Amino acid sequence: MRKSYFPSSASLSGKSGGALVRRRALLGTVVLIALVALAGLLAYVTRDSRSDSNIPSSRATSSGAARSTTASPPSAPAARHPESTPGPPDTHDPIAFAKAAAVALWSYDTRGYSQPELVAAFHRWLTTEGQFVDADSVERLVPSPVMWGRMADSGQFATATAGEAHFPESFTRALQADPGAIAQAYVYAVTVTGRQTISWNGAPEGGAEDRSATLAVQCRPDRPCALVGVMPSVAP
Repeated sequence: MRKSYFPSSASLSGKSGGALVRRRALLGTVVLIALVALAGLLAYVTRDSRSDSNIPSSRATSSGAARSTTASPPSAPAARHPESTPGPPDTHDPIAFAKAAAVALWSYDTRGYSQPELVAAFHRWLTTEGQFVDADSVERLVPSPVMWGRMADSGQFATATAGEAHFPESFTRALQADPGAIAQAYVYAVTVTGRQTISWNGAPEGGAEDRSATLAVQCRPDRPCALVGVMPSVAP
């Protein structure tokens, strides 16, 4: 059976921790501050615990992607060059930034860089405002070093595209009701949908699956956008 060692959002499970719960609660508070007051989401944002979808202790498999059970030599995927770690775009548009961030989060290349290098690359996307950033919500999307090594054994890599992005309906309604609320942190909720394709040695076509995520993006008027974190669930 074909397997992917890159976890899908639905299959992540992990350890609970007070610090991580507090960071995720803060992320929800910051990103959905208008929603809390105006869209009836107070219980969601202020509750003391979340589902245990934190940093996984064991990385699950993804249903839509695949890994070869018999690895071919490293040169098997022809005309394919390892990609460098992704960097954030210089933009003040939260929609454009969120689409680029989603593509980066859904992409990886075990042939081109190490797991720590990918984690470090994602940190360059994050806002430097420590009271808002939720780095854990990003790091938990990266396979563990052990799993990364298994993926690298078969030369696994993934590419992604972002087809559509929008502000969630509840977020838009909240901004319409109180346009000034966004000025407190300039953090926007953006839902992105796209598609991820995973390949490995001996299977350059690989497998594909649809992806979606709601990202928290900070776009202050005086600086380019930055990533705050990834919301624990997708907002329509």
